[in-house]
Amino acid sequence: MALFCVSVSGVLAFVYYTTEQVIVRQTDETIQAEILGLTEHYRDEGLTGLLQIIRQRSAGASGKRGLYLLADQKFHPLAGNLQHWPDSPVARSGSAWIDFLVRSEEQGAGAPQVARARIFDLPGGFHLLIGRDMTERGQFQAVMAEALLGALGVAIFLGLVGGVLMSRDLLRRLDAINRSTRAIIRGDMRERMPVTGSDDEFDQLSTNLNLMLDRIHELMQGIRQVTDNIAHDLRSPINRVRSRMEMTLLGQPDVATCREAMQDTIDEADAILGTFNALLDIALAESGAPREQFETIDLAQVASDAKDLYEPLAEDRGLRFDSEIASGLEIRGNRHLVSQALSNLLENAIKYTPDGGQIGLYGHQGEAGPVLEIADSGPGIPEGSRDKVLARFARLDESRATPGSGLGLSLVAAVARLHEAGLRLEDNEPGLRVILQFGAAGSTGGKGLESGTRDESSAKSESTRKSGPMAATFFAQLAAV
Repeated sequence: MALFCVSVSGVLAFVYYTTEQVIVRQTDETIQAEILGLTEHYRDEGLTGLLQIIRQRSAGASGKRGLYLLADQKFHPLAGNLQHWPDSPVARSGSAWIDFLVRSEEQGAGAPQVARARIFDLPGGFHLLIGRDMTERGQFQAVMAEALLGALGVAIFLGLVGGVLMSRDLLRRLDAINRSTRAIIRGDMRERMPVTGSDDEFDQLSTNLNLMLDRIHELMQGIRQVTDNIAHDLRSPINRVRSRMEMTLLGQPDVATCREAMQDTIDEADAILGTFNALLDIALAESGAPREQFETIDLAQVASDAKDLYEPLAEDRGLRFDSEIASGLEIRGNRHLVSQALSNLLENAIKYTPDGGQIGLYGHQGEAGPVLEIADSGPGIPEGSRDKVLARFARLDESRATPGSGLGLSLVAAVARLHEAGLRLEDNEPGLRVILQFGAAGSTGGKGLESGTRDESSAKSESTRKSGPMAATFFAQLAAV
């Protein structure tokens, strides 16, 4: 309100000063024009003609506002409507502008009036004073000052009313946010900041806070879900290790039996460590930290290395391995995570493709960037389940008998998001075709997910996948234990 009042006062003061200067300038221009006219008349008609015209103007209608005085060398009045020459020292020093108080002949003994005049020295030692009565200007200034002060008073009143109303509205909305935050502090994580729908700064703040709370809730749900999955999926192998060791201790101390039990224990421990390593890779990819260490990757070379590594394994299974990889496929990213994602896809393709089947690895340059495709002739994934298999520890019923932890596609999805790549699971008729579109800043999921519609299970999967930054520390501590 104070800033508003100062601003209004400045504007009104500027209006007042500008108007006053316009009036003064017009008065000065009028006086200057009369002086020029009278001096020319004096030059043409002489002193007699000048006296005659000054008497006429002093007695005429213009004499009500005009001030005229012609004086001799000693400043004694010769003609005009002023009784005497102004007493101001400036008025006797030569040509100059003066402001003074005078009584005109019409006023007689009335109150003095404010006047502004120009003094001009004529040839022959005569002195000419031409001025204007400024009483009307003073009256106008007084009226204008009164009007502007009244406007300032109205502006201050409106500023007070507006300031009170705005302050009450701001405080009311701040109180609503404070009440919501206090409820959240007490443990009610379902509480959200109020949004009025006006889309102003408070609504934007409330929306951002609500998004932040949703994100925190998703992370907490993700950690809770991951820990539940860890407890469920790792309990069985740990129980098997413990049972095997107990059975070995209860039996005869046979070296071969002990060696076999130790070997089985090592295999179980490797599987457990593999699960933790996969979880750590997922957490690393979802945290976004590797972006600081991105480098230019020859995607064609990475795909070729993966082909050379897995082609013998496919041949041992009696699978045909087709490959067509274009050169010059480059991206910015993390080589280790991209290689691990590609390895997971090829392992899944070899694992689930029946003997005598076919898998393929293809790479080409798409419109948005490099594209990698991994295809197989296995059972594929039903369209309704393609979003679910991207969650951690998610496995379809028909694959429960196959060894695995259910983390392979979850890691692929995390790597795709880290590299802003689109991940699509499509029907290969028969089998599954996985498409990685780099440079797409695209979506992750199966057919139909590009539209952004997901069912409840997909939202839960997304919540689980977003728990990387917090889960990384938890997994590291648990692995250390």
